[in-house]
This record gives sequence, structure tokens and C-alpha cells, in this order.
Amino acid sequence: MDIDGIRAATYFEGRVRQCIHHFKYKGTRVLAPYLGEVMAQAWQRAPFPASTIVPVPLHPQRMRQRGYNQSALLARELGQRINMPIIDDCLLRVKHTRPQVGLGAAERRMNVQGAFRCTDQRLEGKSIMLIDDVCTTGATLEACAHALYEQGSHVVWALVLAREHHDH
Repeated sequence: MDIDGIRAATYFEGRVRQCIHHFKYKGTRVLAPYLGEVMAQAWQRAPFPASTIVPVPLHPQRMRQRGYNQSALLARELGQRINMPIIDDCLLRVKHTRPQVGLGAAERRMNVQGAFRCTDQRLEGKSIMLIDDVCTTGATLEACAHALYEQGSHVVWALVLAREHHDH
């Protein structure tokens, strides 16, 4: 089953791209409240059915390298603003994958296949809002949704801070 839908607060370009780069790779965590507010405003403009926020997890090795999960920081800021609970210790990244940057769509899907596992029943029957910083092809979000559906989640939507701008 595919993810029910993916929405983005903005496009991954210009100042937003710079902010996300600093937030994700340069340790500029002070951007989290601002970026979380951008996501909250996007959700409030066009809400979708969700009862629980779940951030896209990092593999423990990447978490040690970075020191924090940028998606979890965004989820916390968003949850506070829209008054929605967060469960951030149930969906786990169980396979260490190479970074998705520079991979094509098919390579991205293969790279994250089987990378996520939902470890308990707390999300069973819930409507989930997955949170991530950037969506390029949706492969990571779909792999997360697959693990959530396997554990009994009914609906899985994703809200990302930014998405790649693809010209058609």
C-alpha cells in the first residue's frame, strides 16, 4: 500500500534550501521553531486526517554522527503548535543506508526498502502524520508508511518542510 498523501509547506529552493542545509548539516538547531511554524501554518491551511505525529527516524549510526534528528525537532515544534501528540520511539530505522542525495528515484526506493520497522502496537489503528524535512521522490516516506501499515496504522500522510521543485 502506498502512502495516502504527501504535502509540503514550501519548495526546496533559495533561502529555504539554505536554512534546511544549515539546520540539518551545520547543527543550527535554533532554526527548529521557525521551520516548525512554517509547517504548522501549512497544515492549518490544508489539514488532513491525522491523530499522531511520527518523525522519520535516523539510523543510530547517523544519529550519533549528527547528534540529533532534524525530523524529530520539526515534529516537536509542529506538535506543540497544532496540539497533536508525537510518538518518536516506535518507528525505527533498522537498516543503515547510504544518503539518498544524488540517487535516482529507483535507486532511492531500493536504498530504503526494508529500512524501517514499527516496533510495537502503539500506532495500530491510528492516523499518522509522518514528518520529514525534505521530499525528493517520496521513497523514504513510502518505506516508512509501509512499516506503519504493516503494524496496523490505518492512514499515513506525510507533511514535509520542503519538496524538490520538479518541472513537468
